[in-house]
Amino acid sequence: MRNVVRLAEAHKYEAPLHDVTVHSMFLQHKLTGSEGEHWVSISYYLPGARAEMSAAPLERTYVVLDGELTVEFEDETVQLGPLDSVYIGPNETREARNDTNKVVTMLVVMPYPPAQ
Repeated sequence: MRNVVRLAEAHKYEAPLHDVTVHSMFLQHKLTGSEGEHWVSISYYLPGARAEMSAAPLERTYVVLDGELTVEFEDETVQLGPLDSVYIGPNETREARNDTNKVVTMLVVMPYPPAQ
């Protein structure tokens, strides 16, 4: 089954531990009619925006579409530019932030939690 979601239909949400200058929308999600086992969102990190250092139990992949995102891990800091990506494993601690004066546009791909 296919599910087309236009940008005008994307579902806005506030991501936990992200400051108010990060704006996120589900592009493919149960809330937009998707039946997939993962969701896809887009996040806009305004200059100075950040997601706090934390770990989550689920894996995720970040893909930077525009701008430069700094992702800090416990043992390394990486800069991601357009079409750079990073896979982040379960329970891996990381912080994401925009240290530039340009908006960062990033896709996030993440599975749903296992059914309880």
